[in-house]
Amino acid sequence: MDLDFRIVLKEVDESYPEHLQPEEIAVYIAKKKAEAFDEEVGEEVVLTADTIVSVAGKILGKPETTEHSIEMLQLLSGRVHQVITGVCLLYKHQYRSFYDVSDVYFRDMTDEEITNYVNKYQPMDKAGSYGIQEWVGLTGIERINGSYTNVVGLPTEKLYRELKALKKG
Repeated sequence: MDLDFRIVLKEVDESYPEHLQPEEIAVYIAKKKAEAFDEEVGEEVVLTADTIVSVAGKILGKPETTEHSIEMLQLLSGRVHQVITGVCLLYKHQYRSFYDVSDVYFRDMTDEEITNYVNKYQPMDKAGSYGIQEWVGLTGIERINGSYTNVVGLPTEKLYRELKALKKG
């Protein structure tokens, strides 16, 4: 996107109130992440994001164990699910949040394919236990409706528009 940036990591509690809808969850967590920087940021723009997967009324974040990772992929196999990324921009103690949703269609995957993917790619840091840019995305996803970059984890198309609006505002 032709932007200068640096990555700064902070530990943030990613829990959320149970009554929130999937889109609200992603935005809620992204804002919690931004709030961790509010006291120390000056003229910089802080960008935080959180991606979740929603399938059959369940929210899938990052897997906790290898077994959990396999269970998540078994749940996604042969189904459509939503990838939701919440983004928060913090600038001069003002918060600007938005989200994007993409529908992802998985083909039926065998248990052997799932186990091999998890063992080889270790998707423990990915919502829903997969990366669209990895093997499972290249072989297991039949199609998506929505933003590819959203499924990767940051809807850059929307982000670019929001950054331009922030600059004008």
